[in-house]
Parts: sequence; C-alpha cells; structure tokens
Amino acid sequence: MATALPDAAIGPVPVTPRHGAVAMLHDSWVVAKRNLRRMTRIPEIVVFGLMQPIMFVLLFSFVMGGAIAIPGAAPNHDVYIQYLMAGIFAQTVTFAVAGASAGIAEDMTKGLVDRFRSLPMSRAAVLTGRTLADLVQTAITVVVLALVALLVGWRIHDGFLKALGAFGLLLLLGYAFSWIGALIGLSVRSPEAATSAGLIWLFPLTFISNAFVPIGSMPGWLQPIAYWNPFSATVQACRSLFGNQIGPAPDVWPMQHAVVVSIGWSVLITVVFSWLSVRKYRRAAG
Repeated sequence: MATALPDAAIGPVPVTPRHGAVAMLHDSWVVAKRNLRRMTRIPEIVVFGLMQPIMFVLLFSFVMGGAIAIPGAAPNHDVYIQYLMAGIFAQTVTFAVAGASAGIAEDMTKGLVDRFRSLPMSRAAVLTGRTLADLVQTAITVVVLALVALLVGWRIHDGFLKALGAFGLLLLLGYAFSWIGALIGLSVRSPEAATSAGLIWLFPLTFISNAFVPIGSMPGWLQPIAYWNPFSATVQACRSLFGNQIGPAPDVWPMQHAVVVSIGWSVLITVVFSWLSVRKYRRAAG
C-alpha cells in the first residue's frame, strides 16, 4: 500500500515565471485594477474631479464669453464656446496631474511602496498601473464634460472620426502629464504638498497659451513661449479636428502643424518623465 509523502518531501511546486514586458504589463494591470476599485469605492473622487471643469465651462462661456473677441468674429457667447472648449478639455486632462501627485504621495506615506517592494513584481508596474488608472478617470471626466458642453452650445463640425482623433490627442497629453504628476508625488513628503506642487506650475502653463484668448493679444516677447507651449499645440490641434477654428490658424510653424507638434510633445514628455519617475521610485524602494 502506498503511503503519502510528507509535504516537505514533495518539494516546491514549479511556477513558470513571467519575464520582461509580459510581466510588466501583467503587474501594471493588477496595480491599475487596484486603483480603479478604489475609485469606485470612493465616488467623491470622480464627482469632485468633474465639478471644476464644469464650473470653468459655465463661468467662461456665460460670464466672459460675451466680452472676449476672437479674430474674425465679434464678441459672442455662441462663437466663444466653440473657441473655448478645446482649451477647457486640455486644461481638464492636464489638471489631473494634481490627483496623480497626491495619490502617489499618499501611497508612499502609507508604506505601500514597502509592500510592493516585498513582492516579485516589476518596479515600473507600480507607476504604470497608477497612470493607466488615472487615464481611465480622465477619460470619464472628458466624456461627461463633452456632454455638458453640448448642452451649452458647443458642437463638432468636422465629423466623428476627426473628433475621436482630437479626444485621442487630449488623452495622450493627459497621460504624458500624469507622469509629471508621478515624479512630483515621489519627490514630496505629503499628499497636501503634492497637490500644491502639482497645480502651481499648471496655471501659467495653461494661461500662457491659446486656451482662452488668442496668443496675438499677448505681449510680443511672450508670444513665442505661448506658441511653443505643448498645451497650445494640443488646443490648436483639437480646434482644427473639432472644426472649431475661428478664422485662419496663426502663421507660425507649431500652429500650422499642431497635430504633429502635439503628438511629439506628448511622446517626449512621457518618455522623459516616465524614465525619471521609475528611476526615482527605484531609489525610494531600494
């Protein structure tokens, strides 16, 4: 009669390890699901994330829309809302940086880094999963914001496919900026500091651009900075793809090739800041 061997005699059960990109993608998806579950359990995160861009739409369109003149058109609410929305969309996806910064800083202060460090998982996956979850939340915000914009008079004039391209550029920019948020969150000591550090530099970036007023109205020395602003390129590209361009595009290279410049800026920011963020995380977890 055969006798059962003790567990110790059986030895470890062989496990097929995952390597390289496959392991990183799997681990990133696990981390992303963790952050998405947290979003569903704390719906206030989504609700309050929606309130700010909606208020910007209503305030700019109804309070200032009748006073701001766009070249080629008299001051008018209906005209200004077409001009405005690309800027509001871009502002919304970039302001998600503050949430990304605070979330990563909170994970750091609560010791989550130490828990992840004890697991056999890719170091890059922790940040990649976080930024992917932030991208999903940003996409939800953009969809709701688009519905609000349609209610107040904004329209897409150049076809559904081009509009999808515009939303793709917006999400690409938002994903790129979430890596800036990741680096900020890893570099400060508290979620409160991360929120402040994530927002303070965004205000000049968004206002020194073509988001709310034409760049030609700015001082001459400031105009080249605004034209080469990655924010301006995405706004101009979205206006063109949405069919919301009022008058001809400015006769400067980044505005005449806004789609290419927008993609280039987003890819460059993603590559540089993902590398810096992963490097910073490895040092923090080392």
